[in-house]
Amino acid sequence: MSDLTGSDPGLGTADALAAAPVSGGAIRSARRGRDRDGLDRDGRDRERRGPVAKLRQLGIGTSWPAKVSWVFLVAIVLVALAGPLLISADPVRQTSSAMLPFGSPGHLLGTDDLGRDELARLVHGARPLLFVAFASTALAAVIGTGVGLLAGYAGGVVEQVLMRAVDLALAFPSILLVILLVAAAGPGTTSLVVGVGVSLAPGLARLARALAARETARDYIVAARLGGTRTPRVLVQEILPNIAGPMVAQVVMTLSVAAGFAAGLSYLGLGIQPPTPDWGYMVQAGQEFLYSAPRLVVLPAALTLLFVVACNFVGDDLRDALDPKGTV
Repeated sequence: MSDLTGSDPGLGTADALAAAPVSGGAIRSARRGRDRDGLDRDGRDRERRGPVAKLRQLGIGTSWPAKVSWVFLVAIVLVALAGPLLISADPVRQTSSAMLPFGSPGHLLGTDDLGRDELARLVHGARPLLFVAFASTALAAVIGTGVGLLAGYAGGVVEQVLMRAVDLALAFPSILLVILLVAAAGPGTTSLVVGVGVSLAPGLARLARALAARETARDYIVAARLGGTRTPRVLVQEILPNIAGPMVAQVVMTLSVAAGFAAGLSYLGLGIQPPTPDWGYMVQAGQEFLYSAPRLVVLPAALTLLFVVACNFVGDDLRDALDPKGTV
């Protein structure tokens, strides 16, 4: 310390330290430290701006069942879209190599009673089920949300007429209503989508009506009506965005019901028709060999069950994130 202050007795310790020469190595070390701090900050900023961080900020995928369900749903969708392009085996071609077990050469999951590759049928069977589930859910969302919005906004006689029709539809068991609609139109993909969609619409209509009625009483809707805004614009631009969160969560949970209906009707022979591979029909075709070759039933049934359960977990996750007040 005496060396630092000896040249000028008037200098304090702090002034002496500031005036002391600094080596080039110390400067380079300080610069490297600042660079590392800057890189660390940039990395943290990129992590906070990344898609995973944004999902966490929304509260999506915070629990491990929700994370596993999201991964499974994304994987199933990718398999349905790209799987048929990656599997070379023909799912409908019959061969003499019937009932081959697991791990057979050229047939990883074996073959069925007609010699068709089981892996190819499972991969190709995902697409029809997902198409029916998503299409019927979208149809139910459009019908249910439209009816509920109009009933909740208009009130009075319009609401009474629409909601009595909804109550009448809800009086029938959903599965019975689906069977009646599909049986009347005939088996096939189109009739299955329409039947499942119409049968699921009343439940969404009741929720949409309750949410729309609550929003209609708010000041911003009253001001829009007094300002002469037309009804379609009020419904679409004012009310719908404010009820979208709870509705999206309920629609995703409805997707699981639609998938269950689609698989069940295919099992009964009212859905996707053979020879098109479908998980529901595969369960029906393989039940004859339940004891000798249980994989023909267990694999498609397990995939259908996992898809339904994953939709429920994802729906719960979206409900917690988009509807924290517990409207749904």
